[in-house]
Amino acid sequence: MSHRIIPVDPFDLVIFGGTGDLSRRKLIPGLYHRDADGQLPEEARIIGCARTDLDREGFRALARQAVMDHVAADHRDPQVVERFLARFEYVTNDVADDAGWDALRVMLEAASGPRIRVFYLSVGPSLFGPIVEGLHRHGLSQGARLVVEKPIGHDGPSAAALNDTIGAAFDESRVYRIDHYLGKETVQNLVALRFANALFEPLWNARHVDHVQITVAESLGVEQRGPYYDRAGAMRDMVQNHLLQLLCLTAMEPPHHFEANAVRDEKLKVLRALKPLSGHEALAASARGQYHGYADEAQNPDSRTESFVALKAEIGTWRWAGTPFYLRTGKKLRARLSEIVVTFRRTPHQIFPDLDAPLAPNALIIRLQPDEGITLSITTKDPGPGGFRMRETPLDMSFGARAGTAWRMPDAYERLVLDVVRGNQTLFMRRDEVEAAWAWVDPIIAAWEASGATPEAYDPGSDGPYGALDMLSREGRRWRVLTP
Repeated sequence: MSHRIIPVDPFDLVIFGGTGDLSRRKLIPGLYHRDADGQLPEEARIIGCARTDLDREGFRALARQAVMDHVAADHRDPQVVERFLARFEYVTNDVADDAGWDALRVMLEAASGPRIRVFYLSVGPSLFGPIVEGLHRHGLSQGARLVVEKPIGHDGPSAAALNDTIGAAFDESRVYRIDHYLGKETVQNLVALRFANALFEPLWNARHVDHVQITVAESLGVEQRGPYYDRAGAMRDMVQNHLLQLLCLTAMEPPHHFEANAVRDEKLKVLRALKPLSGHEALAASARGQYHGYADEAQNPDSRTESFVALKAEIGTWRWAGTPFYLRTGKKLRARLSEIVVTFRRTPHQIFPDLDAPLAPNALIIRLQPDEGITLSITTKDPGPGGFRMRETPLDMSFGARAGTAWRMPDAYERLVLDVVRGNQTLFMRRDEVEAAWAWVDPIIAAWEASGATPEAYDPGSDGPYGALDMLSREGRRWRVLTP
């Protein structure tokens, strides 16, 4: 498989929180791979900006360690590593101290020749507003692009307030609200599968699809994020952004063109078509859980925060009326797994009378992690004489298998960071998307809080609480098994 490498224009990427976990695990390794593939121009600079008291050499040492820790040895080229590290600069900046802003401005103005300027907020959400205001106050926001990580707010009003703060400094066309799930190769192949092939789109509707399951399961607990996670929970941390974005890409109508606003317009229509859930309806269409031991890890013995949530979502459109979308996410589950499963309706008539059980419905499985790929599960005859014996057979459409063993699956951040430099907002969330997602989520959270009920306990290493299993069994369906 050949890959076309297109270098981007010269840029300065300023990473606020450049010494933090996301920078070390994802941003620096991802940029190294892009440099190794020849996509970074000679003039590109990566500028770390944090409260940590470091100099340029100290930051380069941190970046070197990030490459050693998170880039496989067979992808590390000593010459590329040195070229890559030479791009790094560092500014110590406490956002409340004007001296740090002045030093950052001097460094940016020292650039040779015109370049794209990107500010990446790899920091806690409490710093989003102060950093944006600081950039604006010191004249650094004009013409620049801003990347904001989730969460965008804690609820609808706080998201709107943050978006107002951002909008006062950056035009919406220069704001990139990042959801790394949208940068995954398989998510983009979902779009290609639907809209570049005549096979699936005629079947992509309530007449042919029985239901859709979207699962993001994690085998680890809250770990060191306990106190933060306890303020958010699975609904705010995962459903409001990751799972709803995956739902939108699965359910949206074909955009008139594959470009940013056309795609985001269609996603927004899906969010606005979601059947509102509140009060008793919200309780009936949801299940919450908390794994045993969570309260200790969260350092809150009285915690009522959910580490697991399952929801039934319905989309009020002609295409999807009557087809439920089941969303499920949780921590300390049986396996780490993210997938979208489109289950088609059963055959209308069974012509094989001697079968021991009904034929399994066909299913399209779009797997996002750990092994990205696409599989179509169909029913075939078991080879051999002696009648018809049926079995499920997977048709593997995984693009990675065709690429050969030397091919490396790019990380989502590699694509997304360079999409910012290219000025391509297609895979980023627009303000109205974020606020529409909160408008659907907020009443569900309010119903949980009003009920006074605590999340149902579940065992670590299980498939989650019984309530989630019961939610589907009442409708004659069941969750796909969480298999590693």
